[in-house]
Amino acid sequence: MANLSMLPFRIARHDTRTALPPPKLPDPHYATAAHRDWRAAVLARAGHACQGCGRRGVRLYADHVVELRDGGAALDVTNGQALCAACHSTKTVAARAARMWRR
Repeated sequence: MANLSMLPFRIARHDTRTALPPPKLPDPHYATAAHRDWRAAVLARAGHACQGCGRRGVRLYADHVVELRDGGAALDVTNGQALCAACHSTKTVAARAARMWRR
């Protein structure tokens, strides 16, 4: 009987680089003038500081407190908060995890 290490490998390898996912496209809502005005109002209300950690002088994201997928108002300034990249990522991951557990 042949040693297992001597047997030929019969499973073909699949090159995943040929099966790329479709490109991520932004929601057209984010390109509107109304959204740009909302973003400016949210950042001005926060004094151009992160409302999560208080950092200044970094890129800020105008984040929806209640995400649009969860029924949040798209252009309500009270549904917006200014967050730095780290705080925005943390908040978004937590919101997605909560949404996944609600299913």
